Amino acid sequence: MRFRRKYKTPAVINHGVIPLNLVDIAFFLVMVIVALFVVEVPPKKAIMFVTLQYNVTYTIDDNSEQFDFYDYGPKDIATISFYMLVAIKVHAVIQECILDKINRYLQLSKPEQSKFNESGQLALFYLFSFIWGASILNAEEFTMNLTSFWKDYPFSRMLFQEKFFYICQIAYWLHALPELYFQEVQKEDIPRQLCYICLYITHISGAYILNLQHLGLILVVPHYLVEFIFHALRLFYFPDENMQKGFIIWALLFIMVRLLTLTVSVLTFGFGLARAESPGFSIADGNFNILPVRIGCLSAVCSTQAWMMWRFVNFQLKKWREHVKDQIPEKKPANPKKKRTKKEPGKRLERGQILTGRR
Repeated sequence: MRFRRKYKTPAVINHGVIPLNLVDIAFFLVMVIVALFVVEVPPKKAIMFVTLQYNVTYTIDDNSEQFDFYDYGPKDIATISFYMLVAIKVHAVIQECILDKINRYLQLSKPEQSKFNESGQLALFYLFSFIWGASILNAEEFTMNLTSFWKDYPFSRMLFQEKFFYICQIAYWLHALPELYFQEVQKEDIPRQLCYICLYITHISGAYILNLQHLGLILVVPHYLVEFIFHALRLFYFPDENMQKGFIIWALLFIMVRLLTLTVSVLTFGFGLARAESPGFSIADGNFNILPVRIGCLSAVCSTQAWMMWRFVNFQLKKWREHVKDQIPEKKPANPKKKRTKKEPGKRLERGQILTGRR
């Protein structure tokens, strides 16, 4: 009797091909949106995806100088979607042209490759965002006066660089959600990455919607600097595990930034906005300066900083225990030597009785 061989049908969607298809689809959609400018399509529909919306121009009568400001609204979803596709393409280019070549040279294991790719992508993003955010703070001089975080609230008008910064930040962290699957991240790393991605989306979107852009910038810029230092040190740690001295500097900066974040948040929500409280709550005017909103924002910031410090302390304690364990010398097992034991006299007599034949 012949047995039929069972042939396994090939999968319709191959997991290894999906990342390449995703990049091609993203690039195709970007080209379609750009092509809308060439064909006869209403310009507003095409420009809505590429340029910033809700432009407001102010003119000063004295010298007839014009200032362009921006508000936010539902059309920003289209702009965020477009730059999310751009982020997917840039992510793939960095992975293919830089990180994959380094991985082949270092010959890391699969779990190490996943962490190396994560740190490589985030280090470049944090460095770019830190330089961009610091330039905005320097240009608008937010850091020169702490009262600028709550004075003349609500800040319903943003400059071009400020709004574009927030659009790109939200688009980048939204694009990181599908990348968890398409980049074949290790299953044990998915909850950790998903947690901090959702925290970034929540906090940055909250600062953007609640018209707390100034406060969001002054908090996110030093945070990005510390995160860049950590992931840069992590990149050098994989090829050489002896390079650990730089993490001490990172640990000190991490604690300082957490204290700075808590201090500025308490001053802004607990004292500044509380004294400059507006009489009403108006979504149209962008005024959210009421007690429940302030308590919610301060609670979110404080709980996030407490969670980060808790993870930091646990991580340091774990490393300290491993270090102490390595410093303790292992006890060598003693060589078992046969020691001569004195025989009991009763047993000796028995043996003598047996040898002499006496009972």
